[in-house]
Amino acid sequence: MTIAYESGVNLFDTAEVYAGGRWVSYKPLCLRSSLLQPWFSLINVLSLFTPCISLCLSGLKGSLQRMQLEYVDVVFANRPDSNTPMEEIVRAMTYVINQGMAMYWGTSRWTAMEIMEAYSVARQFNLIPPVCEQAEYHLFQREKVEVQLPELYHKIGVGAMTWSPLACGIITGKYENGIPESSRASMKSYQWLKEKIVSEDGRKQQAKLKELNHIAEKLGCTLPQLAVAWCLRNEGVSSVLLGTSNPEQLTENLGAIQVLPKMTSHVVSEIDHILGNRPYSKKDYRS
Repeated sequence: MTIAYESGVNLFDTAEVYAGGRWVSYKPLCLRSSLLQPWFSLINVLSLFTPCISLCLSGLKGSLQRMQLEYVDVVFANRPDSNTPMEEIVRAMTYVINQGMAMYWGTSRWTAMEIMEAYSVARQFNLIPPVCEQAEYHLFQREKVEVQLPELYHKIGVGAMTWSPLACGIITGKYENGIPESSRASMKSYQWLKEKIVSEDGRKQQAKLKELNHIAEKLGCTLPQLAVAWCLRNEGVSSVLLGTSNPEQLTENLGAIQVLPKMTSHVVSEIDHILGNRPYSKKDYRS
């Protein structure tokens, strides 16, 4: 966190389930260090994974206590609960904000239709609507962020906070020659990732990454830096969440900021040509 803060990062995302719940206890030790001042420049984000509203509220209170914070800037409802009426969810998030436990609330992994329903319910009952959606977004996952969310942004002002810019490490290129023993895909709990990498689609992705690496070399950056800069260049993306396992990875990924000015329309077109997966919106078809 110190490296991130000193590099200009001011948004820190956490969740009650990260590191088995231990991360929210570690976080205050970092936040209160002399290196992380002033407090007002930090944006704290907390995701709640439980679908039960009562557990959601108790989980938020417990997380705030462990983080030694009075409130978080944004609290996210992670994954919608089909068994809970939308009105109940929106009322719960409104209660959280009115009680001073959060300033705003957002959604994570919700469909555009569900977000629109939450907005409509909020307007109908004079409640507080969500302000942003956390969505997966990377070179191989584009539809939601590039087609669905822009429509919501222009209609109701919902922004996008994206995650997994390197597709769980796939875009780093480390799986080009198989599954390294120390990689995430080699772990039993990530069998699904291994299967994805060794599949036919996975092999096609690795071939495309080889071509993209040539573009990265021309721009004087690494493939991960190119991938993160590609996410940042989207005007509909408010923030890109980075997940790193060591300081070296973080420093490398933060270097994407220097690559961003080089993401010209020509470079983006080259990338689109290699990927061959650019989604088209209704606006594209009309034009």
